[in-house]
Amino acid sequence: MGLPTVADLDRVRWITFNRPEAANALRVEDLDHVADAVRDLGGGIRAIVFTGAGERTFSAGMHLDAFRDLTPITARRLIARVADFLRAVRLSPVPTVAMLNGTCLGAALELALACDIRIAHPAVRLGLPEVKLGIPSVADAALLPAFVGLSRAREMILTGDLYDLEAFGPGFANRVAEPERLRAATLAMLEKLTAHTPQVIAAQKSLFETWLNHGITTSVSSSVDVFGDLFDDPATAEAVERYQHRTPRSARGGTP
Repeated sequence: MGLPTVADLDRVRWITFNRPEAANALRVEDLDHVADAVRDLGGGIRAIVFTGAGERTFSAGMHLDAFRDLTPITARRLIARVADFLRAVRLSPVPTVAMLNGTCLGAALELALACDIRIAHPAVRLGLPEVKLGIPSVADAALLPAFVGLSRAREMILTGDLYDLEAFGPGFANRVAEPERLRAATLAMLEKLTAHTPQVIAAQKSLFETWLNHGITTSVSSSVDVFGDLFDDPATAEAVERYQHRTPRSARGGTP
């Protein structure tokens, strides 16, 4: 047990945190390993799923050993690697799914927030306990208010407590399934996510990042450019034709 395992199955890359004896906690070397697996997809991978080994824990976040004996310089280097790992996930051109099979803490919760889709079983526990270590929640913890609201996000971060799935509200988990149905629910979602052209998914995901970082004027302007550029790719015209042939005439906007 050690580095996260990477397995490709039916055009999906499954990345499993593989340290169950330590609650699937992440060591520094895991960060680059996962970031490389996310960036170096090759031609056939259409989605990425993250999960944890065993039945109790998705991941407890960074292993406590990572924070021992840090100096201001080494602390900056560490958190920069965490941020780079999360950035790789957030900017991935393919859909990313967190299959939350158990407790999810710290950097692992930030990973779940960075993913496009979250599928969880109802008994999972989640939290950002960093303040209990005397360190702030950083990096993609900044996404939390968009899911739970500013007031609840500040409570969660400032207390460092664990919360159940219900506390995160209906906008956090895209699907909730009992543990024995979790993989099936994930596969059903993957079937939908991988049904479209890679070109449109990559374009749409680039717009998500634009919308996250810019106001409405820039977001709309960028959307116009991205939309137009897609028609330089034959896959777009082919997708339009396929959709037209399988859609009833009455649903196309014309006269039945």
